[in-house]
Amino acid sequence: MKNLNEIPVTDVKGVGAETAKALKELDIETVADLLFNFPYRYEDYRLRDLSEVAHEERVTVQGEVLTEPTLAYYGRKKSKLSFRVASGHQVVKVDFFNQPYIKGKLEVGDEVTISGKWDKGRAQITASKYKKGHQTAEEALEGVYRLKGTIRNKTLLKFTVAAFDTYGDDIVEILPEKWLQKYQLISRKEAVQFLHFPKSPEDLKQARRRMVYEEFLLFQLKMQLFRKIERERSGGISIDYDVNDLRHYIESLPFPLTDAQKRVVNEICGDMKSHFHMNRLLQGDVGSGKTVVASIALYAAAKSGFQGALMVPTEILAEQHANSLVDLLQSFDVTVGLLTSSVKGKRRREMLALLAEGQIDVLVGTHALIQEEVTFQNLGLVITDEQHRFGVQQRRVLREKGTYPDVLFMTATPIPRTLAITAFGEMDVSIIDELPAGRKQIETYWVKHQMLDRVIGFIEQEILKGRQAYVICPLIEESEKLDVQNAIDVYNILNNKWNGKHSAGLMHGKLLPADKDQIMRDFNDHKIDCLVSTTVVEVGVNVPNATMMVIYDADRFGLAQLHQLRGRVGRGAEQSYCILIADPKTEVGKERMTIMTETNDGFVVSERDLELRGPGDFFGKKQSGIPEFKVADMVHDYRVLEIARQDAVDIIYHDGFLDTEEYASLRAFLEANGVFDEQKLD
Repeated sequence: MKNLNEIPVTDVKGVGAETAKALKELDIETVADLLFNFPYRYEDYRLRDLSEVAHEERVTVQGEVLTEPTLAYYGRKKSKLSFRVASGHQVVKVDFFNQPYIKGKLEVGDEVTISGKWDKGRAQITASKYKKGHQTAEEALEGVYRLKGTIRNKTLLKFTVAAFDTYGDDIVEILPEKWLQKYQLISRKEAVQFLHFPKSPEDLKQARRRMVYEEFLLFQLKMQLFRKIERERSGGISIDYDVNDLRHYIESLPFPLTDAQKRVVNEICGDMKSHFHMNRLLQGDVGSGKTVVASIALYAAAKSGFQGALMVPTEILAEQHANSLVDLLQSFDVTVGLLTSSVKGKRRREMLALLAEGQIDVLVGTHALIQEEVTFQNLGLVITDEQHRFGVQQRRVLREKGTYPDVLFMTATPIPRTLAITAFGEMDVSIIDELPAGRKQIETYWVKHQMLDRVIGFIEQEILKGRQAYVICPLIEESEKLDVQNAIDVYNILNNKWNGKHSAGLMHGKLLPADKDQIMRDFNDHKIDCLVSTTVVEVGVNVPNATMMVIYDADRFGLAQLHQLRGRVGRGAEQSYCILIADPKTEVGKERMTIMTETNDGFVVSERDLELRGPGDFFGKKQSGIPEFKVADMVHDYRVLEIARQDAVDIIYHDGFLDTEEYASLRAFLEANGVFDEQKLD
């Protein structure tokens, strides 16, 4: 068997040096790259009875040329070629535009296959493709590939045929026989063949079934292997807290835990007590009580002689978390420190000395925590909040300040189950899917732009009750490209309207960090009644007195972002409101507005968001955790993803995975793709 990853694409018949350069633009450099570069859709050229074809549908018919093709020129270099074809019991007019060369190739009496758009009223086909004679089964479904540069679809298909003819027998089966039989899957070679050259929709279906499962299984094997090594690596610590002492702390909290909080506390504390290394993701909607859960874990660590660290993305959020933890932990003799870039000079030196001596039990801070001079005496628990805001390297540096400390990631961005399995597949996932009792639902309304004056009136009513409001805009200044209201305009409108009666503040991403912090402090201290801002307030701002969230041009935001913004209000005891101002032009835009008014459940919102936007955009382009699958689709194939995850767990924890013949091909494939090396390196 030849290794197709080592054979250059120039070994394929017809591919020279220039063509190889063009193929490299498509990331095709080897025979394996070419054979596993699958079409993303298929043109359907199957023959159909014209009586069943709807107006303006694409159709393919066979028949006999009845009339001499006539060619008419019009305009500059434009032409129309027309003739009639007898197809079944019907005579059809065929028009080809700007393909005059066809005239010399067709004669009366020729058998032809014609494809194009059907005009039912005129019994006419505007044709895009023809073939003399009848088409074969292999030509009925034609793959359409993603293209770049000079390579055309026909050319790529031709090279793929040549590669498969020469190297098809070298496509190695990597799935064990028992898995093929369990799910009735076709072989890897057949799947590759049918994805490129399907003879029927059934071929395509079976090939897709096979490759979707394979892609998900290979990815999940990588995730589970990493998870196993993370859990079992030497040096994992056991935080052996006193159960009764921890129970006493939980009972002393100012409010009872929800059932969901109790469940995740048990999961987290179970990990901490074990000798395995904790690597857990804690998901919880805005306001679900993640900070309290974090305090319980930090208390357990501190009372067992370990230090804890909580890293958050912004200074304001760090201060809020530190204040909350001081309120919760101080009376239990657990010391909490705060370290941000604002802590300087003598104060900073004293803080670092106390930390190194072990006199600070819990340190809260921004990325300042990972600076070189920050030394812990005995770091046992690392918590990062909104972890996707930190790079992998930043999170790793914090972990390395201890000897394999337990790690807990927290996020208020509800992540659909399919994405959690995929992007965070190497982690255990805990979900708080219940809000504390007594919390009022935020009332959400969608209004049109012409109602702005009424919305401002509503804001004024809340301000007169002593409350505060946010107004969020998508842009800072005017843009010629997008006709959307901007933050500066809205700020000026409010100031002119209120004329000193109420105070408005302005916040956006171009301000210096110190200025942003000052504005947020002023809003927090109620020196500002209404904060006009871009989306910089999206995560981690907690002003319980704010009861109004107005989002201007709301259809310009994604659903997850709208939900995060809405979560900035509803944090106090008073009724809160979210007003979406939008005139969406697209169906997707209207759908977003409707979803927001129908549900406050972040997990429902996130599932719908995934359906509308697709997995690639959910975290933004920079999110590296989500792989590019060639055939599989996480949204539509989520059931297969869950099956593949369970199978991967079974395989990785199977006694014979690393040494039996049954798994030899799968091991070789994973090894060739560097999976084992990656895990060792990490």
